Amino acid sequence: MPDHVHLFIGSPPKNAPSLIVNWVKGISARKYNQRYDDRVKWTRSYYVGTAGSASKGAVERYIAEQEGGDA
Repeated sequence: MPDHVHLFIGSPPKNAPSLIVNWVKGISARKYNQRYDDRVKWTRSYYVGTAGSASKGAVERYIAEQEGGDA
């Protein structure tokens, strides 16, 4: 999907995933809206998962493989 975003973020456990998502959406929307005339419209939904036993490199490769895919 052209409007689909993958982010791989590390954070201390004290920061709730919902708080991090709100930060990312809020800051990115403000930056985008300052640069362009149209307004970015984030949905309220998001998905958060843990990397579990996967290495950082494995997660980064997965995200890189998603670029330009038809899935």
